[in-house]
Amino acid sequence: MEQQSHTYRLTWHGITIRVVHTPRRWSAIENLEIRSIAPAGAPLPITATGYRSHFIPIGTVDVHGGDVVAQLDEEATKPDWRAHIEASRQGELF
Repeated sequence: MEQQSHTYRLTWHGITIRVVHTPRRWSAIENLEIRSIAPAGAPLPITATGYRSHFIPIGTVDVHGGDVVAQLDEEATKPDWRAHIEASRQGELF
């Protein structure tokens, strides 16, 4: 039985993000859909396109909290994201 999805909005570093959590999909998996909506398609540390559908074992969000902001903050410390931020500040000629 598929459980009803819950939709949340949050703001992270000036980006509005919509998170849709489906606790049980296809009676087999839990799903988090994360999408940047303002600005639309803005890159996030977990996705260059501003969209990510993340499948996890059922109950993972209940056990670990599903804190999307903490995940974004953690990923934002990695070299790839820091390089993206630096390039965004400087602008790119080519």
